[in-house]
Order: sequence, then C-alpha cells, then structure tokens
Amino acid sequence: MSDIDPRLRERFAAYRNEVTTRAVGPGPDQARHTLRRRRRATAVAVAAAAVVLVVAPVVANAALRGDQTPPVPAESVEPTAPPTVEPTPSATGSPSATGSAPASPGAPDGRISRAQLLAARLDLPGWPSFVPTTCITSNVRLATSSSVDFVPLLTDLPVGHTDLDGDGAEETVAVVACRYGEALAKQVVAFDRDDSGRIVTLGRAVRTTDVDVEDIRGLNVTSAGAVEVQVADLQPCCGTPSYWRQEQQRTYRWEGGRFIQTDGPTKFGRDPRLTDLRLTLTYKLGAYLENDTRRYLTTILTVKNVGPRDAERISFEGLGLGERTGGDWSKCDPPPKTEPNDLPCLLDGVPAGETRKYTFEEAVPSGTRQEYPEPPVIVVTDRDQQDRPWRDLTPEDNKATLKPW
Repeated sequence: MSDIDPRLRERFAAYRNEVTTRAVGPGPDQARHTLRRRRRATAVAVAAAAVVLVVAPVVANAALRGDQTPPVPAESVEPTAPPTVEPTPSATGSPSATGSAPASPGAPDGRISRAQLLAARLDLPGWPSFVPTTCITSNVRLATSSSVDFVPLLTDLPVGHTDLDGDGAEETVAVVACRYGEALAKQVVAFDRDDSGRIVTLGRAVRTTDVDVEDIRGLNVTSAGAVEVQVADLQPCCGTPSYWRQEQQRTYRWEGGRFIQTDGPTKFGRDPRLTDLRLTLTYKLGAYLENDTRRYLTTILTVKNVGPRDAERISFEGLGLGERTGGDWSKCDPPPKTEPNDLPCLLDGVPAGETRKYTFEEAVPSGTRQEYPEPPVIVVTDRDQQDRPWRDLTPEDNKATLKPW
C-alpha cells in the first residue's frame, strides 16, 4: 500500500468517512429523541384504546334502543394492569370548576304560638251564611274565647304544630270560631308563614254545618302530618242536653293544595240510642160531678214503640187539665227533684214492638174550653233509667191534641 499514490489514498479516506456517517446516523442525542417520541405515541395509543373500550358498548346500546331511553351503565371489568397516564395540565394552569348546584333555601318556619295568632292580622276562610256580619274574614284580629262580642275568636282548644305539606317545616293548626245566638260557628284552620315571615292561611280542614258536623270538640295533630278532629252532631245550647250529642274522630290531610278526609266516619247516621214512640188518644166527657158544675173527662193514651230499642221509661207532658180523680195517675212516679213539680208523669217503659194503654180521669169545667187560647198538646217522651229524656227518631208522631168538647 505504500506504493499507492498519496493523492489516491486521500480520496479513499474521504469516501470511507462519508459512507460511515450515513450508515450510523446522527449520533446518540438523536436516538434518545426518537425513543421518547415513540414512547409518547405508544401511551396515547393505549389511552385511546381504553376510551374506545368504554364508549363502544354504550354507543352500541343506544343504537339498539333507537336512543329513546337513558343508557344503562354497562358492567365494568377492571383490567389486570391498568396503564398509568399522567394528567395533562390545562392551558390556563387552573383546575376546572366542578360540584353540585347550591341547595335551595329552607321552607319558612310555620310554627306559630297562640300569642302570635292573637297578635296577628289574619285572613280566614268563609263562615256559614247565617252568622252575623261581624264575623269577618279579612284582616281579622282574633279575640279570646271569653269575649262576648260576635267577632272571630281563637277557641280554648290546643294549637297544634306538624309538617302538613312535607316541606320539612312545621305548620300550625287551630280552631277559630264566631258566635251566633247561643252557639258558635267553628272551623279548623291551618296557618303558615310566607318568605317574609308574615302569617298566612293555608286552608280549612272542616267547619260546623259541613255535612252533619254541628260542633268541633277536640283537635290533635300527629308527627306524620295528620289532623285529627273530634266532631259532634249537636252543639248543646238553649237547654239542649249535652248527652244527646254523638261524637266521632275524623282525620284530614293536606293533599294537592287542600284538605281531604282520609280516615274516620264520613257521617253520623241514625243515633243507635234512640227509639220511635207513637202516640194516639181518645177521650170522653162524662157525667157531672154531684153538686158540681164540673164533669168527668176520661182520656185514653195509646203508646206504640216501633223500635228499634226498648223505651226503659216514658213520660207524659201536657196532662193535668183538672183535678185528678182516678185511672193511671196512681201509677205515675213523683217527678224528680231536678224538674218542676208539674212535669212529668213518669211511667214504666214500653218494649220495642209492643203497645201500652194508659187511662187518666179528671174533673174539668163543663162547656167548651174557652179558657185555653190553644188546645192542650200531650207529648210522650222516651226516658232512660236515670229518668233523662231522649230525642225520638220521628218526633212528629209523639204528640196529640185535645180538641175542645
């Protein structure tokens, strides 16, 4: 090789260097750059494949349903070795805002005390048409039950508090009333507060004169939002005995923006404690008393008990036009000390389905009964073992009139 021309050797060296550079590449820096680029591409490809595996079943289910119903989440299967992908920072460098919507404000507190009801100006549901015009409904300041004026008042029955409408806050239930004559028109009313805290009226559960309700005697509310009302078919007044009334418990709930009855009887019906007595009479004017201008009067009273229950005792009222001279007067028990001496003639009872006749003899003035402005009326009444009078199922046939002779 030593005999080679130095110029030729120099040309071979230059050629070798050029070929070696093209075969090896640009060097280790370029190789590391290429390797990093390939790793990133591989990571992106794996992540994309994972997304496709999750989305594909959902898209397929939607296509099968025609996308008419919300997709049901597919059952997930955890991979054995999930790839780790570093999160990519956002362009702004700040995390995105996520989270649920703010909670709605709570319902107003409708728990109102008796004192607050008496101090407020209220709007009330309507009263029956027969109550006085002083029983107003707008801008009402409730009085107390001791008031004698014919104005709306808050009764002595307890004020109740419960969540009526399911909004999480309690409302208030009370019995308000207004006097007419000797009785009270009553109604069960629910109150709440508006957003400004003012007391407002929700509605009425029941009032007297609704169907057969004549009195409201009790009020109770439950934790479940029920309003239990003790109602009666009679409001004692004007000498009416309190034991005549029937009582029931009826339950009301606030549904659909109004109160509806959800439990208890819906009507009273016929009082099972009552029976039906029917009275007829005949009478005969007899001879004159010896050495007297008066004559004998014989009255025969016939009582039939149509039922359905026995009359334990009966009484006659309206008798005693003259001097008692005989007959069933001797069977009359003396009147109770609690009643006037002229009332009544008390006799043994009449069983259901049976008939009894009673004869009374008196000495009465002769001639027509000009001294009586109206013909006397005799009435038969059912009584219990305590001699308390009871109503009759058909009171129209419990009386008979003595016509002038």
